Amino acid sequence: MTLALDPSHSVLVLVDLQNGVVGMPVAPLSGEQVVAAATTLAARFRGLGAPVVTVTVAYPTGDAPPVDAPLPPMPASMPPGWDEIVDGLAEPETDIRVTKRGWGAFAGTGLAETLRARGVDTVVVAGIATNFGVEQTVREAVSHGFAVLVASDATSSVSAEHHEFSLTRVLPMLSRVRGVDELVKAFP
Repeated sequence: MTLALDPSHSVLVLVDLQNGVVGMPVAPLSGEQVVAAATTLAARFRGLGAPVVTVTVAYPTGDAPPVDAPLPPMPASMPPGWDEIVDGLAEPETDIRVTKRGWGAFAGTGLAETLRARGVDTVVVAGIATNFGVEQTVREAVSHGFAVLVASDATSSVSAEHHEFSLTRVLPMLSRVRGVDELVKAFP
């Protein structure tokens, strides 16, 4: 069955493609490779009048919950511009901008309501990191009743193993996982 997307009911959600995240070491794709693939998707969505959501994370997020494998501690202050979307990716005058304070783009941001008001029923997700912000955004979108697709070659993580596990074991149970080329061609 051929994938078909309707631009009047679809949205692209770009998770954490901001200077301070894209500049971190990620695998299997570099931050630059993820941004290039996301830029291709964003151009297609915008060209068809479909909305694009740029999501950034606000650090520091306060006290982290106790976990078995914590992330490295974040510095008390970040360098200027670390939270800005990578140059050339965002279109501030047309994009929906979301600043999240947790892992996913929907919790506490009003994004679900904003998308519903626009008639969106399908969410395409790309970004960093596959097993953190991307995976949680997918979980939240599904919990709000959206159909979800993940752009497999527009995501990456803190390790190739974490990326691969999420992409092959977790995300296919929650969404459809497709390459950027297939997603670009899925519109009429």
